Amino acid sequence: MKYLVTGGAGFIGSNLVRHLLAAEADVEIVVLDALTYAGNLESLTDVSSDERYRFVRGDICEPEIVQEVMTGVDVVFHLAAESHVDRSIQAGMPFVRTNVMGTQVLLAAALEEGVGRFVQVSTDEVYGELPWFAPGDPDGRSHRFTEDTPLAPRSPYSASKAGGDHLALAYHATHGMDVVVTRCSNNYGPYQFPEKLIPLMITKALEDRSLPVYGDGLNVRDWIHVDDHCHGLVAAAVSGTAGQVYNFGGDEERTNLDVVTEVLRALDKPAGRIEHVKDRLGHDRRYAIDTTKAREELEWSPSVAFPTGLRETVAWYVDNASWWGR
Repeated sequence: MKYLVTGGAGFIGSNLVRHLLAAEADVEIVVLDALTYAGNLESLTDVSSDERYRFVRGDICEPEIVQEVMTGVDVVFHLAAESHVDRSIQAGMPFVRTNVMGTQVLLAAALEEGVGRFVQVSTDEVYGELPWFAPGDPDGRSHRFTEDTPLAPRSPYSASKAGGDHLALAYHATHGMDVVVTRCSNNYGPYQFPEKLIPLMITKALEDRSLPVYGDGLNVRDWIHVDDHCHGLVAAAVSGTAGQVYNFGGDEERTNLDVVTEVLRALDKPAGRIEHVKDRLGHDRRYAIDTTKAREELEWSPSVAFPTGLRETVAWYVDNASWWGR
C-alpha cells in the first residue's frame, strides 16, 4: 500500500506517519510538505532512516510537484493546511491559496492518477458555533455537531476549510471519485506547534511567563488526543463510504480556562499566572462533536482520557524543550 500524506511534517501529519509505519509492514509513505513555519522535519527524525518513508519538499499548489508525488498512490491523506485562526484574521489570502486552491490541485492530480481513496482531513470549525452549555451539562449532548449540521464557518480559516471540503465532495459527485471527508475537534499531543492553546500554555508556564487567555476563558472546546484522531483517519480510509463525512471527537468538553488551569496544575505552577486578554474577533463560543456515525460505521471510538493525555503531553514538552524552543 502506498500512501501520500500532505502536511506530513506538521503536528497531526507526523503522528499519522508514525502510526502508519507502526501498523503496516508492507507500506510505502511519501510525505509532501512545504516546511512553512509549522512544518518541522525534526518531527520525523525518528523515522527518517526507515526505507518505507520518503520526504518531498513541495507546495501543494504546484501541479508538477503534486503530479510527481501522486504517481502510484493508493490513498491520499490530505492534511496540508494553513490552520491557525488568529493568523487567518490577520491575513486570509494564504488560507484561501493553500486550503482551497491547493486542495483543488491535489484532487485534480488524484483523479488523473486514479487514486483509490482521497481522505480530506478537515475541522469541526466549518460548522460554526453551538449554543453554550457548561461542560458536563446533560442538555449540551443534544446540541452537538453531526455530519448533517449545515456549514456556517465564521473565520477565514474555517471558511477556507469548508471550501476545500465542498471541492472534495464535488469531485465525488461529478467524477465518482472515492472521497471521504473527516472533521475533527481540537487535537492535542506531542509535536504540536506552540501557537496552539495547549502547547502555548505549557511552554509559557515552563518559562515562568504569564498565560494569556482570551476574554472570560469560558469558550468550550471538545478535545481529542492526536493518536485517537490518527486511528480515526485510518478507519475512514479503510472502512468509510465514498462521498460521506465522518466526525471525530474525544467527548471531552472543557472551557479554555479549565484547560489552562489543568496545565498549571500538572506543572505545579500558580494559577495567578493566568492573564485575561482582549477576546479574539469572532471567537466561537462552543464546539462539541457527535461521533455516533464514526462509532457505528467505522467501529471507532476515542480511547485516551483527557486528564491522562494532558499529563503525558505536558511531560513530552518538558522532555523536548530543544524541539519547541527553536
